[in-house]
Amino acid sequence: MPIIKSAKKKMRKDRSKTVKNQVYIKNYKETMKKIKKGGKDVKELIKKYYSQIDKAVKSRVIHKNKGDRLKSKVRKLVKTSKWN
Repeated sequence: MPIIKSAKKKMRKDRSKTVKNQVYIKNYKETMKKIKKGGKDVKELIKKYYSQIDKAVKSRVIHKNKGDRLKSKVRKLVKTSKWN
């Protein structure tokens, strides 16, 4: 445990930032699972997924290149799927 006052504050800030960042990650991962399951509303889910990825990139939760890679992965998945 930190002893210095500023280190204690940084620890509190890091804890709250981690929780906020995990929300972004959880959202796009859950949407990805729904897309993999398929169904009739896949196109809407893809739009939602792209939006969630872009928000995570904008808030610097994930790197821009990782966001592009995730979007590309979904695009390939949908293109080769049977429920296209």
